[in-house]
Amino acid sequence: MNDGFTVVTDNAAASHNRTSGSQDAPVNNVRLLFSTLAVIQATLIFTIVMIGVPLPAIGTEFGLVQAELVLVSAGYGLPFSGLLLLGGRLTDRYSGRKMFTLGVILFGTASLYGMFVPDYWTLVVVRFIQGTGAAMTAPALMALLRQLYPDSADFGRAMATWGGVSVLGGAAGFLSSGIVTHWLSWRWMFIIPVVVAFVGLVIVRKVMVATEEKTSAQPGLDLGGALLASSGISLFSFGLIFSGEYPWSAPIVWGSVMVGLLLFVAFLSVEKRVSFPLLPPRFIHNPARAIGLAGILLAAAGMGLITFLLSLYLQQFQGWPPLATSMAFIPYTLGLLVMNRAAGTLIARYHALTVTIVGLLISAVGLFLLAMINPETDYMTGLLPGLFILPAGASLVFSGSAVLATANIPLHQAGLAGGVMNTAMELGPTMGLAALMAVAATQVDVIDGYGLAFGTAGCIYVVAAMAAILCYRNIKSPC
Repeated sequence: MNDGFTVVTDNAAASHNRTSGSQDAPVNNVRLLFSTLAVIQATLIFTIVMIGVPLPAIGTEFGLVQAELVLVSAGYGLPFSGLLLLGGRLTDRYSGRKMFTLGVILFGTASLYGMFVPDYWTLVVVRFIQGTGAAMTAPALMALLRQLYPDSADFGRAMATWGGVSVLGGAAGFLSSGIVTHWLSWRWMFIIPVVVAFVGLVIVRKVMVATEEKTSAQPGLDLGGALLASSGISLFSFGLIFSGEYPWSAPIVWGSVMVGLLLFVAFLSVEKRVSFPLLPPRFIHNPARAIGLAGILLAAAGMGLITFLLSLYLQQFQGWPPLATSMAFIPYTLGLLVMNRAAGTLIARYHALTVTIVGLLISAVGLFLLAMINPETDYMTGLLPGLFILPAGASLVFSGSAVLATANIPLHQAGLAGGVMNTAMELGPTMGLAALMAVAATQVDVIDGYGLAFGTAGCIYVVAAMAAILCYRNIKSPC
């Protein structure tokens, strides 16, 4: 037995439907639920970046060095990325409703305490608990979304919009953090996750009524695989994150990366032999799913690169204050919004893979424009075009890839799909930034290094688009 849900209306609405035959109330409830789930998903990503701009203020308040600030930032992302696969399997085993409730309460409670943390280590613990709650919540959101749209075609259309939700959350976090920190305090950034978590919990619990649903799929729990995957991904991410603070020759960097990779290879080996694998090998061998996950990883990497490098460039080389730096990314957010609204129509007309390929090529154009950056680059003529074009293309990639990655997902694997997709989204910026910053470090001049990183990323996008074109005939799903 597995908890499902039905979408309910109030008595007045139900009476109106019986007398008039109108379906407005149920439709409105579905829209309310989709919007609620989408806002929660966006907030999970918002919480990653919400302390990026305020980090200097946090460092000043607690007297921190740069490496300690990195741990504040990574304290959320490490458990989030490391526990997503386990969160997905727990969702499929115990139901999306139960895991959603547990995850959101944990996430919201930690966020509330984050407003009042007295010291550095308490803040790190709060961020870790937030990330753990997020790792439970994200796969559960996918499971609830899949149940909300049981028809595959309806679910595909929903995913076309859902694909861009996360990156919009990241953009909102980057924009609002500068404003809130300037006018209030970095502590007030935690109020947004608190409100979203508990209001979202009330809406979902009220509108989704639990039912008992028969299912033939009751997956076991691969504890050994969960331990290997979580520790492998976390250690790998930890090493990459600290590669920005220490040389690759430092044991904390290469040791963490190598041990993480070995643990993950061991995990993949174990998954071939266990009865109920955490990540069934067949799940990622699907060509459409593999391309979708790769697209999400690449798009997330590009977005992480642009926010990181351009925020550094504007503040350190152009002398912009944090508030102005946040405002500089308004075109970035507009590019995401415009194309996210158009993505669903484009996917329905042309195919998810076509939209993904076009998005990769558009993103590459934006990256090549940014590759021309120099110390005298003017914002309006030198940065603005790339700041709009790259996210516009990335929004198409996210939407098309989300449809590909979740096409024909059965209900009993929806949590797994959510865990895998969010893992790709989390690892993209970590892996991409570490690799491209290593490329940038080959240049003597820092800004020349930034340009080389943007140009290299653009070339990777073009190669990825060409590879996707070669795979086109193998993708049969009419996404």
